[in-house]
Order: sequence, then C-alpha cells, then structure tokens
Amino acid sequence: MTLLKRHNRDASGRGTTARCNVEPLSPLGRPMRLEDLPPPGTKRWVARRKAEVVAAVRGGLISLQDACRRYSLSEDEYRTWERLIDDHGLKGLHTTRTQVYRNIAQRKAGRSDFAARA
Repeated sequence: MTLLKRHNRDASGRGTTARCNVEPLSPLGRPMRLEDLPPPGTKRWVARRKAEVVAAVRGGLISLQDACRRYSLSEDEYRTWERLIDDHGLKGLHTTRTQVYRNIAQRKAGRSDFAARA
C-alpha cells in the first residue's frame, strides 16, 4: 500500500495535509500488491506484464531502480514502455506493433524537423 499526500483546505482557506492510503491499480483496474507483479527474472515480456511493472512504479509500489534491478531492465527500456503506454495504450506494448509505432513517431518527428527548417 502506498501513502500519498492529499491537500485539503480548511475553513480559513489554509492548506492542510492529510495522508491517505492509495493502492496502485493494475492494467485491469484491480488494486496491486507486490505479489501481483511478474516474478523476478522474467524473460518473456507480454504487454500485460510490462504494463503491470509500469503501473507499480507509477503507483509507488516499487521504485524504478528496484524494478530495473528485479527484472534486469535498463532505465531506457522502462522509459520506452512508459512512453508507449502514454502514446498508444496497452496495445503499444505488443512487440508486433513496436516497429509500426516507431515509424509513426519518426514520421511525426521528421515533420516537425522539416517545419522548423522551413
């Protein structure tokens, strides 16, 4: 369980800080616990497992450094998973779609580079 700060305003308008228990949610919308994460040393990364690791890090269940160590990931690889989820949702994590999404991103970057040069 993760403790997050929630800011409240009292009657005078001053802010007060209260702590509340918030559990990160899995990609399926269920509360996550450490036991729900893929086992350490996982070698076969399906989209759901990648999304679970990203949700756990974002929700504060596990730190980025711990996730990278636990799963032998580089920080760049993890950040790529985050970016794919943000840009394309869970489908972006499917390895069969990676090249398609990479090409889309390169085309978008090329257009903005071209516009900047013109």
